[in-house]
Amino acid sequence: MIPLKTANLIESMRRIAILILLAFPIAAADLPDDPNVKGAERFFSSWMNGQIAYRNLPGVAVGVVYDQQLVWAQGFGFADVDAKIPMTPSTKFRMASHSKLFTATAIMQLRDAGKIHLDDAVATYLPWFQIRPANQDDPAITIEELLTHSAGLPREAGPHWSELSFPDAKGVQQFVTSHQAAFAPEVRWKYSNLGFTIAGMVVEKISGETWATYIQEHIFNPLGMTSSSVDRQVEGLATGYGVRMPDGSRAKMPFVDARAMGAATGITSTVEDMAKFVSSQFAPGSPDAKQILSTGALRQMHRVRMLENDWKSGNAIGFAVSRDGDKIYVGHGGSYFGYKTQTLMQMDPKVGVIVLTNSDDGNPRDLAVHLMQSVGEAVIKASHVAPVMVSWDPSWSRFAGKYRSRIGGEVEVVDINQRLVVIDPSGPFPEHPNRLEPLGNGLFRLDAPSGGAPVGETVRFAEENGHVVRMYTGSSYSDRVKD
Repeated sequence: MIPLKTANLIESMRRIAILILLAFPIAAADLPDDPNVKGAERFFSSWMNGQIAYRNLPGVAVGVVYDQQLVWAQGFGFADVDAKIPMTPSTKFRMASHSKLFTATAIMQLRDAGKIHLDDAVATYLPWFQIRPANQDDPAITIEELLTHSAGLPREAGPHWSELSFPDAKGVQQFVTSHQAAFAPEVRWKYSNLGFTIAGMVVEKISGETWATYIQEHIFNPLGMTSSSVDRQVEGLATGYGVRMPDGSRAKMPFVDARAMGAATGITSTVEDMAKFVSSQFAPGSPDAKQILSTGALRQMHRVRMLENDWKSGNAIGFAVSRDGDKIYVGHGGSYFGYKTQTLMQMDPKVGVIVLTNSDDGNPRDLAVHLMQSVGEAVIKASHVAPVMVSWDPSWSRFAGKYRSRIGGEVEVVDINQRLVVIDPSGPFPEHPNRLEPLGNGLFRLDAPSGGAPVGETVRFAEENGHVVRMYTGSSYSDRVKD
């Protein structure tokens, strides 16, 4: 039997070890070798191999990114079924509507340079952009409305998805001048490839470069995306396949040049290259990041600007934003002839996933969610940095009590097992109180579930003659109610 004193010492050492592990998570370089991450990879791989077999999918390539690191990348199935060319993270795919993210990035770079404003009218740069408005008194369509799918424009610029022939710049102009907007600007979210085509033309007008050249010089090259291109039938491109027919067959889809609509759907890339673009979204606060946009621009690009009518999803600048339970995903999907693609990011833990498929029924969004919930979650846990906690001081219990202000009513500070919380005693929902997180030296930080409270601001207590007399919360205060 271990003596009690020795057992207590062992238990104390165990707790200290746990605290050290929480305070100092494994280094990013060690993430790929973390046992839980490796286990999640095996778990997802087994499931993915089953999806390939039972759904008869040609191939899938996936990647998981943490901050500036591609933690895991894997190919499943074939890039070309007949030739038995295996799928790899280096296999190239038509990225389809992911192209919109690069167009939005280009606009934000020009905005960072002071060459454009998001609330500028499109016609300021493209005088021919005179589409007939939905209503006579509609305001001019702005740059931001193009980038957030809130301009009310038609979805396409002609029957190109049916005829497999996309318009040139002149064809786009002719379509615009002969058609009408479906809605007034800002009325509702309405996806539009035409809108991002126009945004690409704005990039060309301001920069003096073709859209493809601008993307190459200002995004691909700085980020080291050496395997990415625009509308070229490059070597290493996966064969695109149509949907699985009742007899089990799949048609091989032809290569189709997006021409003037490349800004909406023309980019080709790989898991490895897209991981570099995803990492660039996590640049703020990452010293080794390649940052091609200002921190302010990046934050604007990830913040919802336009909601879908059901309020479950919407658009930031270029990026789609959706909510899945308590998770907020920022990313985009893509669909081109024979290719379906998806990226998802969780911004706070700086984790993203990439799923690229070479079939029209690959369903990459579903695969990406499962990849995030398995390998992504393992990476989040392994990389988690626990906040440094200030040790509880038993004397803080003296702050518990009722406080009253002239206009704010009455609140009560409650000591709950070495933790101070603030409740409204007259409120209907006591289960989610505001918390006072200790900062040290008798100062606290208000942590609240709602932004309506002075969340994030400092809380302190004033004392006179050994008695607590007042609580300061941010710039306001409440007087202690005598017991």
